[in-house]
Amino acid sequence: MTFDVLYFAWLRERIGEPSERIESSARTVGQLVAELAAKDDWHAAAFADMSAVRCAVDQELADMDTSIEGAREIAFFPPMTGG
Repeated sequence: MTFDVLYFAWLRERIGEPSERIESSARTVGQLVAELAAKDDWHAAAFADMSAVRCAVDQELADMDTSIEGAREIAFFPPMTGG
C-alpha cells in the first residue's frame, strides 16, 4: 500500500521533511511506526518516545492498533494542549 505520511512540529524537524510518500506492508499504525523508525537515525529519533506522539489516519485520531488498510494519509504530531 502507498501512503502519504505527514509530520508536524518537532517530528518534522527531526525527520527533516514535512511529508513523504511511502510504500509499506504495514497493516496497523504500530507496524508503520516500526517500519518508519527502522528507516534511518532521523526517523528513529522522531519515534523513540511514542508517548509524545499522536497519530491520525485520514484525519481521524488513531492509536497504535488502528488499521491503516485503505488509508490515504497518516499524520504524526505532538500532543496538543488547550489554554
